[in-house]
Amino acid sequence: MTRDIADVPAVEVITTVAVHLMSSAAVNLGLSEGGEDHRDLDEARKLIHSLAGLVTASTTEIGTYHAAPLRDGLKSLQLAFREASAVPDEPGQGPGEKFTGPVFS
Repeated sequence: MTRDIADVPAVEVITTVAVHLMSSAAVNLGLSEGGEDHRDLDEARKLIHSLAGLVTASTTEIGTYHAAPLRDGLKSLQLAFREASAVPDEPGQGPGEKFTGPVFS
């Protein structure tokens, strides 16, 4: 049975999209099984940047309960990107840091 999109709460749509962005970014960072075969930091940068924008913009709409784990996952991806980069971005210039501010470990 399929659900009509009109019946899906906005918080569910937002969190589902965020999880898809996270998963795709992780694969492009080489964090999946057989990761090095799929590593593409340019693609990962775009996905992390988009995820940061979505999480930042939707936090007030989805509430802390849903936003906190998304922010944690985002930070983990941002740190993984920094570690994977041969020449790390300056603090505040990494993917999504325009929205989150500089990310440090």
